[in-house]
Amino acid sequence: MSDWKEFTRENKIAYFSMEIGLTAEIPTYSGGLGILAGDTIKSAADLRLPMVAITLAYRKGYFSQKIGPDGWQEEYPVEWKPESLMELLPNKTLVTIEARDVKIQAWLYRVKSPTGGEVPVLFLDTDIPGNADEDRHLTDQLYGGDRAYRLKQEMILGIGGARILDVLGFSVRKYHMNEGHASLLTLELLDRTRRPVEDTWDERFLWDTNWVAQRCVFTTHTPVEAGHDHFSYELVQQVLGEMIPIAMLKDLAGKDELNMTMLALRLSRFVNGVAKKHGEISRTLFPGFEIHAITNGIHPFTWASPYFVHLYDQYLPGWANEPELLVRVDNIPDEEIWDAHYGAKSYLFQYIEEDTGVKLDSGILTLGFARRATAYKRGDLIFSDIERLLKIGEGRLQLVFAGKSHPKDITGKKLIQKIVSHIAPLRDKIKVVYLENYNMDVACRVIPGVDLWLNNPLRPLEASGTSGMKAALNGVPNFSVLDGWWIEGHIEGITGWSIGPPPTESSLDANRSGEDVVDLYNKLEHIIIPLYYDNRPGWIKVMKNAIGKNAYYFNTHVMMRRYVTEAYLR
Repeated sequence: MSDWKEFTRENKIAYFSMEIGLTAEIPTYSGGLGILAGDTIKSAADLRLPMVAITLAYRKGYFSQKIGPDGWQEEYPVEWKPESLMELLPNKTLVTIEARDVKIQAWLYRVKSPTGGEVPVLFLDTDIPGNADEDRHLTDQLYGGDRAYRLKQEMILGIGGARILDVLGFSVRKYHMNEGHASLLTLELLDRTRRPVEDTWDERFLWDTNWVAQRCVFTTHTPVEAGHDHFSYELVQQVLGEMIPIAMLKDLAGKDELNMTMLALRLSRFVNGVAKKHGEISRTLFPGFEIHAITNGIHPFTWASPYFVHLYDQYLPGWANEPELLVRVDNIPDEEIWDAHYGAKSYLFQYIEEDTGVKLDSGILTLGFARRATAYKRGDLIFSDIERLLKIGEGRLQLVFAGKSHPKDITGKKLIQKIVSHIAPLRDKIKVVYLENYNMDVACRVIPGVDLWLNNPLRPLEASGTSGMKAALNGVPNFSVLDGWWIEGHIEGITGWSIGPPPTESSLDANRSGEDVVDLYNKLEHIIIPLYYDNRPGWIKVMKNAIGKNAYYFNTHVMMRRYVTEAYLR
């Protein structure tokens, strides 16, 4: 094993993320944000970019999901041991929380690429002898606890992360905040610029906000209010204290409460949303700020099923590190595309039978819907008119669902329960399964194994969405509302199909569910089902277009090259 100090020999991009999903055995992610972070790091390694990543070592993970007999989600801890997978680094740092010094240590995980690139990921941990018992549990659980617990975690990530990089000897060129959770690092950087200024009355200080902004990049991921953390100033003063004068903090982060997104916006030179539409919505949400758009991507090698990896290796050698080669997908014979898909489908169906006891029919058109269970994702939309669904799909459709709801999201849990409630009544007509404990391993089975990827969020609340990109990489066409990345990837009937009207909304309150449901049923009945069953060459053409017109571009290699040229080198 090489000396970890080798990582400190050149200037780095320091990438901060509250959650990072690298493998299922490191359960420090809940969904899209963490998976995007993991894919970003993997592409950085492939491209040999000088990056170091910082997150927390959640010893109890997010949670393991069980669906009870009544369809209600139950949560259990995911216990894992950083010491079994990572190397403990020798240096520690301190953060003062509620006037107590809290020690922070870092576990090193190395993300290695076949290209020779390697990115160190630092998992911060407060479970250290000498810390107060309550402080030892601060890095236990992702998105757990109350507001104070969340603020303490964000102090550990932002302030502790910046300090641990210093004590370990890292030299940082840019600090990239993946969402607002890490925004407190700007206060740590600001504190480093403090200079005394004498006048006749008292001693005051100057802070160089421009110096901080030049070093910070901020990516905002959500137009949903719940995605923007905010804390009362009473709580901030109790937990954080006064790193800078409270009046100055209010100028930077909001008059009434500390808004982490606003703090990052004010102290970052480069800010971006994660799709063109999301950049537009973000500029509406935060007028006066220059907000760019860099569309998210996925890491090609991670998300291609083994069946397609084999196929791409044979016909498009080098594709994993040059995904633009996927544009040549027409070099692959149709029957081999179909065989690879059929292999992925059979692999999924075997897993479903082992997990649920339900035996699906590989000859039937299978729709997949797997993502976080929350109201705006509208996971139950396809069940809006059961009579119409049966008329369209009896004997011709199968539905595969998966996804977790946040433990405190009662509406999300009710959504899961509602979907599960349809399984028994529809059993002899349309088979429906809900897979428990959706994680990276389950996703790697579900996404390539279905025939059509369904996505129907309320516009314009889907900032980007990356599951559809994973589907396209595996030749699974998208059937999606025109929001997020799909606005850019969609060519009707060519790369997949849209649901509902064009994406003209600029308001977050728009709701056109009625139109969406009608369009969903009409396209299933009159276009998608006939194409699948009656025109196999036509269906395979759409599969190939998904690969050659979507997957070649919507990946983290393309995304990272844009971050380098537009954000990191500015």
